[in-house]
Amino acid sequence: MNDKAYVFNIQHYSLHDGPGIRTNVFLKGCPLRCKWCSNPESQNREPEIFYNNNKCIGCKGCSGCKSDAISFDNDNKAVINRDKCISCLTCSSNCPTGALTTQGKLKAIKEILDIVEKDSVFYTRSEGGITISGGEPLIHGEFTINLLKQAKKRRINTAIETCGYSNYEILKGCAESLDTILFDIKSLNEEKHKKFTGVSNKIILENFNRLCMDFPKLKKHVRTPVIPTFNDDEEDIKGIIEFLKDKLNVSYELLPYHKFGEGKYKSLGREYLLGSLKLDEKLFEVLNDHIK
Repeated sequence: MNDKAYVFNIQHYSLHDGPGIRTNVFLKGCPLRCKWCSNPESQNREPEIFYNNNKCIGCKGCSGCKSDAISFDNDNKAVINRDKCISCLTCSSNCPTGALTTQGKLKAIKEILDIVEKDSVFYTRSEGGITISGGEPLIHGEFTINLLKQAKKRRINTAIETCGYSNYEILKGCAESLDTILFDIKSLNEEKHKKFTGVSNKIILENFNRLCMDFPKLKKHVRTPVIPTFNDDEEDIKGIIEFLKDKLNVSYELLPYHKFGEGKYKSLGREYLLGSLKLDEKLFEVLNDHIK
């Protein structure tokens, strides 16, 4: 299925995910499990059910669940057994209030680009365009490569947001149709990287080095989310700055830790693992000074 993928959001008029005004296409599926992830609905490739208990009116319209994963409390509000749920999506289809919604809809490349192109009036003056995000767009392989190719045929400026954890040939195939790449480098410490993201950073760093060698003219914007107890110290940030030194067309940015996605975990029946942490704002300013 190289022409279709599950999309959980298309965000219009974004100003922080590439140059100009962007239309962000969020694909489902990611090989990492970052403890601070603000889009947990992006992690699994298949559609999932979001549940907002506050919107439930107790109508029991969701009682037709094919896997018998839904029961009801004393107020007739739905209770989801996530272990039983097979994402049949019957509940969200029958919910009249939006208490139960589906995260992830299968969309074709043409359908996506037709939506993106409606924003083209904003791209011309701002040098904006499409940014493919996730999740991780590289896990979709040929789909993402083809989406970028078709965007270029429509003369749409292209960018992707990636963690870099991928087969290099897929990254290379995407880079051939990219104007900008937003590349996360979270830490150079492999042990800490594994602990907080679930994977090694070796492939990520190797891929970035190869990308810089093969595509010196490509605009590469590296970003590091600063996470308390993970990489919020000068040694970590100085190490990344040193790693990026002398590489062509590379800019660097620190992103402050936030908990904006915490409520989403509850809607998915999951626990947010870093809920008690808070970023030291003064330390963040000190770390930012190293970039300047």
